[in-house]
Amino acid sequence: MYKRNIFENISPLDHRYSLPREDFQEYAQYLSEKARIGYQARVEGALVKVLARRGICSQEAAREILGAIEEITPEEVYEEERKTRHDIRALVNCIQRKVSPAARPYVHFTTTSFDIVDTANSLRFKEASEKLLLPRLYELEKLLMEIALREKDTLQIGRTHGQHAVPITFGFAMAEYVSRLGNRIREIREKSQRLVGKIAGAVGAYNAGHLFFADPEEFEREVLAELGLEPGSHSTQIVEPEAMTDFIHALVSCFGVLANLSDDMRHLQRSEIGEVGEYFAAEQVGSSTMPHKRNPINYENVKSLWKKFMPGMVTVYMDQISEHQRDLTDSASSRFLPEIAAGLLMAVQRLQRVLGRMQVDRENLEKNFAMSREMIVAEPLYILLASHGHPDAHEAVRRLTLEAEEKGMPLRELLLEKDELKTYWERFTERQRDLLLNPERYTGIAADKTERVVENWKKELGI
Repeated sequence: MYKRNIFENISPLDHRYSLPREDFQEYAQYLSEKARIGYQARVEGALVKVLARRGICSQEAAREILGAIEEITPEEVYEEERKTRHDIRALVNCIQRKVSPAARPYVHFTTTSFDIVDTANSLRFKEASEKLLLPRLYELEKLLMEIALREKDTLQIGRTHGQHAVPITFGFAMAEYVSRLGNRIREIREKSQRLVGKIAGAVGAYNAGHLFFADPEEFEREVLAELGLEPGSHSTQIVEPEAMTDFIHALVSCFGVLANLSDDMRHLQRSEIGEVGEYFAAEQVGSSTMPHKRNPINYENVKSLWKKFMPGMVTVYMDQISEHQRDLTDSASSRFLPEIAAGLLMAVQRLQRVLGRMQVDRENLEKNFAMSREMIVAEPLYILLASHGHPDAHEAVRRLTLEAEEKGMPLRELLLEKDELKTYWERFTERQRDLLLNPERYTGIAADKTERVVENWKKELGI
């Protein structure tokens, strides 16, 4: 019906980001317009199966309708909608046109359009999570776990506010994202399982269903069970919007974790830091005018995708509000929900590619640590002095650091020149002195914590 060159499309999702094609085609199974219509047809199919099982229509009528559903194309539904100006009525008309007069009355029997629309949306996002999104997130999580364990002992200067703090390990820094992404995976998994449907009629009170069933709620449960869904505890013409709101929030907050990871990694690639690097293909170009440049394009792309799709969450929150039994103020905005899932998938797969070939520059890690090596002992020194009764340990060490900077002396050497501090030094244990003399060992339990974080999320996620 409609034929268009891919480069004549308007949305970058449908031209620039639809490549490579194999990824896009897999997304399309759940997130495309064809998928939307297909899932709506599946709901109509589940309805007629239960109607036949309950003896409302014949098994032959049900077989006819199910066969017609298999033949439905989005092109014919859109062509019909040009006449009806109603998408679900167009779908129903197309199914009815393919079956006998005896079967036609049982297409869409007792239901309203949003019994179909909301149930289909819940079903496709649930299945997209199970079969598409979660498997890719698990793969990314496993990759982060591998990096964290591999680098659990790799010394790195810790940073707060962009300033050198006390040492950690690079694996410990990556374990942060193992944990945060693990939490988001669990949230997406849980929230996708809580997506609900409805077969409750025009205002949710089962008015039409109650004409035929003494137990219209049980009929609803049977239809939804055919699809692997449960009904919400209450509905109007639409399902309660919070289940979908919570699910999309889980996607968006997961996107935020990936954006934060990408920001950290791109900053670690800055010329003056250079602690990690991206794989750079032989023919790749970093700048149109500076041939020597190697930009952190993949991490920047992930952050840019997040900037595009994160504000869509505000619209989702606004779509919670529907006056009385239902209004149409979300009729356009809700159709863009699949874009958020598609954007997240693109970010996940881009990070998989770049992190899988990430290069850790241990020489630069050591060099950056050495810049602050002599001042790192300020924290343990202040705490140890306080623990041995110094009345104003923080101020004493603060003054000591200023003097060390002024004289260009290591802090620990200056410490031993101060008579008022020598007595404290003599009371320190051998291990405490060792940490002051060898600040690279002042990493707390970074390596052990990294291992525990990884093991915890392996167990939690079953990977």
